[in-house]
Amino acid sequence: MDGKNRANIKPGLKVAIVLKKDQRTGKLTEGVVQDLLTKSPNHPHGIKVRLQDGQVGRVQKILE
Repeated sequence: MDGKNRANIKPGLKVAIVLKKDQRTGKLTEGVVQDLLTKSPNHPHGIKVRLQDGQVGRVQKILE
C-alpha cells in the first residue's frame, strides 16, 4: 500500500516517510503516525503526517 490516499492512513499505523531534508536522497524514516496533516483525500507526493517522535514527512510506504 502506498501513502497517497488519506483513507489508508490512520494514527497508530507504522509507516515509512521521507523527511523534507531527505527529499533529494529519498532516504526513508520509519515511525508510528500520531497526526495526519494533509486535509485532502489524496496527494501525489504522499500524505503528510507527524510521527510520535515529532518528525514530519510524507508517507511513502505503509508497513503494517
